[in-house]
Amino acid sequence: MRIGFIGLGRMGSNMVRRLVREGHEVVVYNRTAEKTREIAGEGAVPSFSIAEMVTLLDRPRVAWVMVPAGDATETQIDELMEHLEPGDTIVDGGNTNFHDDVRRHSKVAEKGLRYVDAGVSGGIWGLQNGYCLMVGGERDAVEPLEPIFRSLAPADGYLHVGGPGAGHYVKMIHNGIEYGMMQALAEGFALLAAREDFDFDLGRLADTWRHGSVVRSWLLDLCAEVLQEDETLAKVAPIVADSGEGRWTALESVELGVPAPVITMALMARFSSQGGSDYARKLLAMMRASFGGHAVPKAK
Repeated sequence: MRIGFIGLGRMGSNMVRRLVREGHEVVVYNRTAEKTREIAGEGAVPSFSIAEMVTLLDRPRVAWVMVPAGDATETQIDELMEHLEPGDTIVDGGNTNFHDDVRRHSKVAEKGLRYVDAGVSGGIWGLQNGYCLMVGGERDAVEPLEPIFRSLAPADGYLHVGGPGAGHYVKMIHNGIEYGMMQALAEGFALLAAREDFDFDLGRLADTWRHGSVVRSWLLDLCAEVLQEDETLAKVAPIVADSGEGRWTALESVELGVPAPVITMALMARFSSQGGSDYARKLLAMMRASFGGHAVPKAK
């Protein structure tokens, strides 16, 4: 199958590599031409504008957008709409807010185009392990693309989850769960590290849990690798970014009235690591000093 692919970042480039290895013809475009040439050297078909990419695709055309969610994705879709024709399909594989999918589906439908939202999980390991795909869209838009989805995914790792927006909604909840799992693992190992009198070998302990334990998971596998390399984590800054999906999941919890305290608190922990709670902590210290005369450490 021939497909156009826009965006050759860490995820996008490996997805293209996997598709090429599976025998698909992939016409690639990236804002940075050097990246396009690099992937073309591995079997992809290069193009240096969206207009050129579209001319190299077979009708009905399929164009997969794999760029950061928000304005960047909107811009690429708008430009695609100028060149695609009725019956062609746009796939958004980024971490888009599902509300944007619903809106875009209606927008592209006005031009006779199809829109598919694909939640993609697998990170930088997807090239060798495959990508879990949670796909939303109308069935007649999704089914013709299943050879692509099944090539990207491992066995049983692809599912058409529902209509427009459903794919990215499921991916949003998936990432919210991920926040909670990561936070629990991090807190547990912090407690183990704090008990210095037992002198735990955290790397070996994490590896042991990988075999038969009820908490075994890919995230635990990653913990084991990190801790075996550097148990002290001395060179790592204690700052954890959040990419958006955790925020959207917490907001969805409020909107639906469905409690999600673990996910929400994991999100708050990330905010705290980013310095957003520094002012509150300073005020707490001053209140404690005011009523109890406790010492207040000075800022360095």
